[in-house]
Amino acid sequence: MRVDLFDFDLPQDRIALRPARPRDSARMLLVDGGRIEDRMVLDLPQLLQPGDVLVFNDTKVIPAQLEGKRGDASIGATLHKREHLRSWWAFVRNAKRVRDGDVIDFGRGVEASAVRRDEAGAILLHFHGDEPVEVLLERAGQMPLPPYIASKRGTDEADRADYQTMFAREKGAVAAPTAALHFTDRLISALDERGVSRETLTLHVGAGTFLPVKADDTDDHKMHAEWGRIDQALADRLNAARAAGGRIIAVGTTSLRLLESAAGDDHIVRPFEGDTSIFITPGYRFKAIDGLMTNFHLPKSTLFMLVSALMGLDTMQAAYAHAIAGNYRFYSYGDSSLLLP
Repeated sequence: MRVDLFDFDLPQDRIALRPARPRDSARMLLVDGGRIEDRMVLDLPQLLQPGDVLVFNDTKVIPAQLEGKRGDASIGATLHKREHLRSWWAFVRNAKRVRDGDVIDFGRGVEASAVRRDEAGAILLHFHGDEPVEVLLERAGQMPLPPYIASKRGTDEADRADYQTMFAREKGAVAAPTAALHFTDRLISALDERGVSRETLTLHVGAGTFLPVKADDTDDHKMHAEWGRIDQALADRLNAARAAGGRIIAVGTTSLRLLESAAGDDHIVRPFEGDTSIFITPGYRFKAIDGLMTNFHLPKSTLFMLVSALMGLDTMQAAYAHAIAGNYRFYSYGDSSLLLP
């Protein structure tokens, strides 16, 4: 499909630079079939049914944004995918000043050597020393805010808490599964009272999720890969819930992409561990999920293509036009939507 079909005009002042406080006070646009309705995140329990299952991503964001020097050149690195125990692929600012074998000093005793580049221009960095890389990042790194926020303000101490979900447990993400940022203890309690259950899987979100689609046609876009895991017990519980008539509602596109990667054409979810680069566009037949809770996405992004595949392009264009006219807040720290095809 033509990528320009997924374009729309978004005023820059709709981009949220801070989350709603409290988190569950954000607005939520309900898109139920073709029906569009303004709601609040706190309305979620009454919009779901007993027996439904919310599936969250328990990945934890690491401080993967580094600033350093190679000689007198300033180098910025955003880690996006682990290759080995001490090696990470990184998108590098001022990469033309870095050659294979060069050492980059990120300060506070943290150094890494440039090993090689991939076809997209990312650089494999090997971190020196014996301390775990996660320890080095805690010392020298910053939270890797999305570029559409980072270009408008600096990262600060509040982001260390704000850009982490209440489910964060498995370290490895360089971007938050932002749909779950809206959840609080009181919302979880209300969902429990409603009889809505919850499960967690792990998908380590990479910075590639923010890469623009540069191709003119979706067939020519190469999707980034991310590592995820669904174990047998989780797969069994999800299949049993669906067999009993419950709906599987993915909280976030990361949860959705991993569930769909793990499901077969028979709509059965199976254990999965490894990389997924699934790219969902209109025409895709969903196998594992019955709905999606997600924030509002970039024009011409793979994520807007995904929600258009779930709900229909015309429906999502109408929903986003409604959201923009109604002053909904967009992107990672923005408002939410509940999409029920």
